[in-house]
Amino acid sequence: MGVVTQVSLGKVNSLFPSYGFTKLEPTLSGIIDTTYIAHTKTSSYILKKYERDIPQKIAQDTKLLNELNAKGLNVPICLAQNQGWYLYKKLKGSQPKYVKSYHIQALARFLAKLHCTMATYKCTSNQIIEEEVLTALRYTKENYFGYYKRLEFLKHFSLKPDACIHGDIFKDNTIFDGKKIGVIDFIDSSCGTFAYDAAVALVGFDARVHHQYFINLFLNTYNQHAPKKITKKRLLYKMKVASHFYALKRVYTYKNTFRAQELLG
Repeated sequence: MGVVTQVSLGKVNSLFPSYGFTKLEPTLSGIIDTTYIAHTKTSSYILKKYERDIPQKIAQDTKLLNELNAKGLNVPICLAQNQGWYLYKKLKGSQPKYVKSYHIQALARFLAKLHCTMATYKCTSNQIIEEEVLTALRYTKENYFGYYKRLEFLKHFSLKPDACIHGDIFKDNTIFDGKKIGVIDFIDSSCGTFAYDAAVALVGFDARVHHQYFINLFLNTYNQHAPKKITKKRLLYKMKVASHFYALKRVYTYKNTFRAQELLG
């Protein structure tokens, strides 16, 4: 999230005249796509402009969100679009500041239901992502050799698919209304394993800090409802892969070694 393309309140009201927006609030984090919160007198919405040439991906994302919503998953559906701007339902609640047991249980239930729904979705190769990892490793080797030695094992990185997964459920992609979880930002979903999707989420929810307790709690909840059970051994390995993958991404994409170090421990 964040703002790359500036837009005025008047322009937004001309794009979506039936809503009557009274306030436009830019978001502060992120650098890829433009995101505002648009307010009316009674409701709030997410206004987004994708700063990437991905029309087919956006269409797939819109269809996916509608289908997930119809299955009872709390995700933001697209309400309208005009001239490259997309208006989404804003989920009620806020991002968790401190992770508690009920966050982990809600996360596990959401992922189990998501994976049951996604198990029938066809998906294609992750060759592009795998090639990007190799490119990022070459860059890191040339510019941050100390980090490269810790990340080198990712040269064998592969997302052999179970189905389409979210793949980026960090805390800032979740919304909690009490104990009810909502998940946002499916635009970069891709093929992968359910174990990897779970691992990313646990890394994003700081499960390593509470290691055994949160991981056991997640697995006990997830495996009751999931289409395919995950063993603890497999999950721990996938958590290592996920933390190193996102550390590499922070070094390569954002040149941020401090935040990479957070993930490497």
